[in-house]
Amino acid sequence: MRIWCLLCFGEEEHKIIDTMSEKSEEIGHFEELGFESLVNSRNEDDLRSKSTNEDVNLNLSLGGESSGSSGAIERGGLDRDSHSKRHKAQSTALDSGSFIQAATLQGSMSFSLIDTEYERTHDNSGNYGCLVSDDDRSPVEEDMDDREIRMDLTDDLLHMVFSFLDQISLCGAAKVCRQWRTASAHEDFWRVLNFENRNISPQQFEDMCHRYPNATQVNINGSPAIHTLVMQTISSLRNLESLTLGKGQLGETFFQALTDCTMLKSLIVTDAMLGNGIQEIPIHHDSLRHIQIVKCRVVRISVRCPQLQTLSLKRSSMAHAVLNCPLLRDLDIASCHKLLDAAIRSAVTSCPLLESLDVSNCSCVSDETLREISISCTNLHVLNASYCPNISLESVRLTMLTVLKLHSCEGITSASMAAISHSYMLEVLELDNCSLLTSVFLDLPRLQHIRLVHCRKFVDLSLRSAVLSSIKVSNCPALQRINIVSNSLQKLALHKQESLTSLELQCQGLEEVDLTDCESLTNSICDVFSDGSGCPMLKSLILDNCESLTAVKFSSNSLTSLSLAGCRAITSIELTCPYLEQVSLAGCDHLERAIFSPVGLRSLNLGICPKLNALKIKAPSMVLLELKGCGVISEAFINCPLLTSLDASFCSQLKDNCLSATTASCPLIESLILMSCPSIGSDGLLSLRRLKNLTSLDLSYTFLTNLQPVFASCPQLKVLKLQACKYLTDTSLEPLYKDAALPTLRELDLSYGTLCQASIEELLACCTHLTHVSLNGCVNMHDLNWSFSADWAYLSPVGSNQPQRFLQNLNCVGCPNIKKVLISSVARFSNLSSLNISLSAYLKEVDVACINLCFLNLSNCSSLEILKLDCPRLTSLFLQSCNISEEAVESAISECNMLETLDVRFCQKIISTGMGRLRTACPSLKRIFS
Repeated sequence: MRIWCLLCFGEEEHKIIDTMSEKSEEIGHFEELGFESLVNSRNEDDLRSKSTNEDVNLNLSLGGESSGSSGAIERGGLDRDSHSKRHKAQSTALDSGSFIQAATLQGSMSFSLIDTEYERTHDNSGNYGCLVSDDDRSPVEEDMDDREIRMDLTDDLLHMVFSFLDQISLCGAAKVCRQWRTASAHEDFWRVLNFENRNISPQQFEDMCHRYPNATQVNINGSPAIHTLVMQTISSLRNLESLTLGKGQLGETFFQALTDCTMLKSLIVTDAMLGNGIQEIPIHHDSLRHIQIVKCRVVRISVRCPQLQTLSLKRSSMAHAVLNCPLLRDLDIASCHKLLDAAIRSAVTSCPLLESLDVSNCSCVSDETLREISISCTNLHVLNASYCPNISLESVRLTMLTVLKLHSCEGITSASMAAISHSYMLEVLELDNCSLLTSVFLDLPRLQHIRLVHCRKFVDLSLRSAVLSSIKVSNCPALQRINIVSNSLQKLALHKQESLTSLELQCQGLEEVDLTDCESLTNSICDVFSDGSGCPMLKSLILDNCESLTAVKFSSNSLTSLSLAGCRAITSIELTCPYLEQVSLAGCDHLERAIFSPVGLRSLNLGICPKLNALKIKAPSMVLLELKGCGVISEAFINCPLLTSLDASFCSQLKDNCLSATTASCPLIESLILMSCPSIGSDGLLSLRRLKNLTSLDLSYTFLTNLQPVFASCPQLKVLKLQACKYLTDTSLEPLYKDAALPTLRELDLSYGTLCQASIEELLACCTHLTHVSLNGCVNMHDLNWSFSADWAYLSPVGSNQPQRFLQNLNCVGCPNIKKVLISSVARFSNLSSLNISLSAYLKEVDVACINLCFLNLSNCSSLEILKLDCPRLTSLFLQSCNISEEAVESAISECNMLETLDVRFCQKIISTGMGRLRTACPSLKRIFS
């Protein structure tokens, strides 16, 4: 039996608590810095020294037991091993009025007990209150046991876990328990003191510096009184290696005191005023290696650092800079507008080992300065002289350069390329917005990347480099000729080069080319990318919107993707690309002749080429071909042995001989669409006997008068569509229900035909194997009377011998002469699940008894008056715009126990207040549209 003891406190304990509360107020300002837990740890150490022999359990944060003797004992005696076990961390976030509120990670720690809790834990005699955990256990105890968290983390393991946390997370972890607070305060985690943009006072900062004297990095950028803080840093942290500060004023004494930080390697000053704005600022240090003085206000600066390797004075306002840095490798003085040409020359030439120089936006830089730099700095590899209007490089020789950036340099012309050609080590060249540049002729063996964007007068580009891998040429409206020789270039994109007429490529590794919107390209471009040209590895070619192309002819053994979308002037296309897998001809609406022989295409859509009249396709892998809308095609040679689907809709000139040749060369066709092909006759249909796998045939809108060739040639048909075949007679379908033709037929579409009522009734009565029948718009159909009266007796006698029908979907949309629909249960339409008789304006009576009917659409049957339904599985009923009464609907749906959707919109006799009656009549309703 476990007993939980709640400690009460005497006067001496209250004094300790009051002292701790005062201490918590003293360190309250540290909360916004995120370091309050560390200071709490220090203050608690002071308090513990005052109460050495007293162990007061304050139940702070998650600490449920004191670090001394255990607060929980067993009824049989004390646990003798309690001192050797690691303490438990126990949650105390209980309901209001029980124990002490838990401190959250975002808030500050509370060091005082709640008054009501203090009173509750004392009785009148001042004794401790106890809760016994057997029969007398309270809900508070049970809740505490449920929330108990057991941890057994050694100090080494905890140290390793904390090494992955940032300082803010460490401060949050310090609030958990004493062990975590001690572990999170280890100096290994506080080598870096980051107070960027934090409102820290000098006293607080001094305390942190004394607490962690071995810190190596300090960031006080954006903190108030940075001069005071940085002086404390210099005086307290002798192991400092990196210092970051800014957004304030730094006096001269700071730079003089820098020499005291003998370990300092990096100094970063941002957006600050250095000195009083008059005197020279000296930065003299023997171990500094990296200095950044960015966006600072200073008149003159002197840097003498023998170990310095990188120096950035970017966007600073100094007018003069003196450098004595013999080992300097990287210098950035970009956007130093006040630096004169002579000052730049003096500063840079004093650094003989310089490798990288950024003078961009220094408008005073001249060719003379660059010439002096090239002589003094023989190891210079990187030069950024962008936005320097006074340079032309015509007399400058920078032989060791590898990167050269000349954005928006107005003095750069074609003559400058002669000087650049001497930089035989050049790898990267950027010439964006060089408005006077007209041509570039470079033969550089190491050139890898080149950019030419928005060069308005640029006309001619010639590049020769074995390692050239990236070319960016864009928005050069005058560009006419491009000649590139490279073995490493894999992708070339030349968008919107409206004047480009000549393209010569010798690129053995080129795989992708995009010439979108190059409107002036002519048919000669085809020779550039065909076999025997300079691009033997080309796989993807995009010529979208190249409106000057008229005849395209490619012969390539590597091309796999070709796009000619939007090339409206193309009239002829000839592709001999055995591995071509994708081709786009969208918008090629003037195409008249097309030859694909051979190609590796699996699908091809030519239905967007209405003027196509001659077609030849040899595609061993093609399975889908669409010729829909090729109304003038008269010659078609299709050799696709794997073709399974052919859509030749609206090919009005397609003849029987063409169809016969296609069936001979494509024996695997399964789906054939010949809608609106009036030239197809009996000879063409008889050739369908070669298609042993043909299961779907569409002969809608044809002039057929006899279906006997279909019945004889396609015994395996499953889908037959005969929409609007107005020349079919009433006896045309007799072989279906008299001679058992097409025994596997499942779907039959006779919409908009002229068959009489008797032929339709015989078909529905005898073709029991049909599952989908469409009779939309059949004007000769009057009633659907499937009660099997005497009129149907000779076809299917009533009784036990009545055959089972497999009809599932019946569509009779827009049959204007239907007045009555009667489907009785004896009709054996047990599989009927969908019935659509909408738009039957004269339909008055519907009486349906189908046990599996799920969908019934009677919308726009304006004359409907009588509705009787015996459909226990009906789920959707549509009565939109019907003139039926509310009582008739209520009576009809009362037997539909599974009805979920009812549409009675625009039914004038059904008002919105009657929806409740309908829901009462059919409780299963979920949606009513009214």
